[in-house]
Amino acid sequence: MSEPHRQDTQRYPASRILDVAKALSGDVRVRILEALGRQPMSISQLAEALGVAQPTISINVQILEQAELIVSAPGANREKICSVTCRSILLELPTQPGEGLHHVEEIHMPIGMYSICSVSPPCGMVGRDAGLIGSQDDPRAFYMPERTEAALLWFAEAGYVEYYFANPLPPSVELEELCIRAEVCSEAPGFREDWPSDITVSVNGLPVGTWTSPGDFGERQGKLTPEKWKGGTQYGQLTEWRVTREGSFVNGVSAEPTAIAGLGLAFNKPIRIRFEVREDAANQRGLNLFGSGFGDYPQNIVLSFTRRS
Repeated sequence: MSEPHRQDTQRYPASRILDVAKALSGDVRVRILEALGRQPMSISQLAEALGVAQPTISINVQILEQAELIVSAPGANREKICSVTCRSILLELPTQPGEGLHHVEEIHMPIGMYSICSVSPPCGMVGRDAGLIGSQDDPRAFYMPERTEAALLWFAEAGYVEYYFANPLPPSVELEELCIRAEVCSEAPGFREDWPSDITVSVNGLPVGTWTSPGDFGERQGKLTPEKWKGGTQYGQLTEWRVTREGSFVNGVSAEPTAIAGLGLAFNKPIRIRFEVREDAANQRGLNLFGSGFGDYPQNIVLSFTRRS
C-alpha cells in the first residue's frame, strides 16, 4: 500500500485550536495516529491492529478527519483507506478575546431538553425508536426524566416549550447575529396538509418572528422517521429565525424590530429560546418539533452565534 504525499508541518489558526485539542484528547485517536504513522490503513486493519471495534474506529476517524489530521479515500472493495496529513502540527495561539473561537459557533439542543413548558392535550412525545414517552395526551409526560430522549414532541392549540442555552462568547466579543434553526410544523389529529398554525420564537422574552406553518405533514414517510411510526405526522419544514443588528427575520423575510442589542445577552446568563403558539395567535393549531431521528433533517434545535469580524 503506497503512502500518499503528506506535508511535513500542518499549520492551524487560533480558531482551530479547539478542534485539534478535541481530536488529540482521546486515547483511541492518538493510537490511530500512531498506527497511521507507519503506513495508510483501512478501517478494518485499524480495528484489528488496535483491538477496537470497527464502529468505534469509524467514529474516532471521523473526529480526526474533521480536524484535518487524517484523510480518507476509497480503496479496494470500496473500503475506506486512512492516512495522516502531516508529520507535525503548528498551533497559532490566540492574541485577543474571541480569536480562539470559530467565526460561527453552534450549540445543538435535543428537543427534550427544554427547561419549562406549557402544554395541554392532545400532546405527546416519542423517542428515536418511535416508542411513546409516558402516555399519549398526558401532559405529565412532559415532566418525566425520559423526556430528554425525545425525538418528536407535539401539542395542539396554544402552548410552548422553552430552552436555556449557554452563551459561548466571552464578554468582549461582539455578536453580529444570532440564528435559530428547527424542523417544525402544525399539529392536527392524524395529519392535515391544510392546517395553518402561527409558531412564534422569542429570545429572552422578546419575539423575533412568527412563521405560519401551512399544515401538519404526513402524506409521505419522513426521510428519517422510523417505519414503525404510525402517528400521522411524518416531517416538518426546516425554519430559520435570525436576529441581526438591524432586526429579526424568518426565512430571510423581515419579521420583527427586535435586534441583537435589545436581547440583553450576557456571558454569565442563559439565553432563553421559546417555541410557542400564542394565546392571541390567529391560527392556534399547535406544533410538532422534530429531533435528529425524526422528520427530514438530521438535526436537533440549532442555535448559532456569528461573531463580528
